[in-house]
Amino acid sequence: MKTALVTGASSGIGKAIAEALLREEMKVIGLCRNIENLPAGVTPLRCDLFNPAEIETAFAGLDSLDILVNSAGLAHLSRMSDGDPAQWEKMWRLNVHALSLCCQQALKIFPAPGGHILNLSSLSGHRVPPTGGFYASTKFAVRAITEALRAELKADGSKTRISSLSPGFVDTPLLNTYFAGREEQLAATKSSIEMLSPESVAATAVHILTSPPEVEINDILMRSADQAV
Repeated sequence: MKTALVTGASSGIGKAIAEALLREEMKVIGLCRNIENLPAGVTPLRCDLFNPAEIETAFAGLDSLDILVNSAGLAHLSRMSDGDPAQWEKMWRLNVHALSLCCQQALKIFPAPGGHILNLSSLSGHRVPPTGGFYASTKFAVRAITEALRAELKADGSKTRISSLSPGFVDTPLLNTYFAGREEQLAATKSSIEMLSPESVAATAVHILTSPPEVEINDILMRSADQAV
């Protein structure tokens, strides 16, 4: 039985992925602060991802790991020209720094010849939307980190596979943070397009993580059929 650790497994995409991996008969560990919201059957591992020491301690308590899914993330509407630097810092610490630390810690306990890392990125890591400029910057960083890690591990002869998944609008609680103060715009967006469901993203994540061992899916871009850009 494979063991998968999913960050941000208490809500949204992370929760849907955790549930989907349980159906694949994996042992699933949910690493998050709100462990009371984890799906039934997920092994809880409480951790504040904003705290590097807690990340290190959490992984140090694990004997082994086959899969890491970095799903935890934060999105604020915060422009480059006049955005709130405090929001920038929070997004960078969670979306980029914590993700990188989790990758580093997981590599220490992956079995030989290697495991599998899946980073949840975004279409905003491939094009910059007219809003949320700094959030896009963090997702461009995730894209670079994922590719840098893949290249490093290949150079080192590791068989660990590195993947990312880049969805567009997904109907999750993250949107409430992103559209804070713009609730009417969020309502209009939801009425104009059918957004992706967390379950649809999770199904694609499972496809990546259960691909044959000789296959490494590096990135999948997915958007609602109603989303133009």
